[in-house]
Amino acid sequence: MAMGSLTLTLSACALPRLSSSSSCTRTRTRTRPKVVVVVAYMEKNPNSPASIASKLIGALPVVGLLARILSDEGGVGDDLLDFAEFRRRIGKKCSVSDSQAFYEFKERRGRAGDAFYVLLCCWVAAVGAGLLKTEEIYEGVARLRISNDIEFEEETFLAMMTTAKQKRAKSKNPVPQIPMEIRVEKALEAIYVCCFGQDQIEEEDERLLCTMLNAVFPTVGRKEVERIVTTMAGQVAAGERNFPGKRRVSKEVMQRQLKDLEFLQQKGNPSS
Repeated sequence: MAMGSLTLTLSACALPRLSSSSSCTRTRTRTRPKVVVVVAYMEKNPNSPASIASKLIGALPVVGLLARILSDEGGVGDDLLDFAEFRRRIGKKCSVSDSQAFYEFKERRGRAGDAFYVLLCCWVAAVGAGLLKTEEIYEGVARLRISNDIEFEEETFLAMMTTAKQKRAKSKNPVPQIPMEIRVEKALEAIYVCCFGQDQIEEEDERLLCTMLNAVFPTVGRKEVERIVTTMAGQVAAGERNFPGKRRVSKEVMQRQLKDLEFLQQKGNPSS
């Protein structure tokens, strides 16, 4: 996937801008707000008529190609939802208060709390549920915290999900339907590994995490999201949760991570 997809910053139209000079804000002020039921980016019934129609359209060579070209959100048929498409879907649903939470979180956590990093953690946990192992998610987001190479991690995660999906299709083993509540938990775990390291989750962090996760997974419900965040914060404080850095890493995993870091260093220094 081209790096150009990542140049659409969250301070632009991917999330509502806080400044009144934003073109996105100006558009909103001209348009009469509509009352809509907010649905999460992918919370749909796979057996619904719309879902079945999407799969049929995606399977048709010419029609499917046109649908993919004309769709600004992607995810046509059984296509995996890539990170850029995921951000667009979230951005369309985010309110100004949701955007404020992302900005405040970065101010508290620094670069590791960048909105792109948070959304990448949500994306890989949501789209990769049933395709990736928890350890694979941990390794990727922990590496992102060190390397700050979000393009590399996005491409790596997408390649791993694609491979896992192809293997399941070849063996006729369908991808399991993971409840959205579990996806929220995995997203929160990924955010903790990427953005907190081994730090405690403070009360203000809990508030911001609840707002951000509720923006990504609105149909899970604010109360359930708060329960998930509060529970994990308590477990982290009590030392009941194990994450990378808190447990011994196997020699094979360490060697693989070192090779990845060496590759990133070579990629960042083409002249060497």
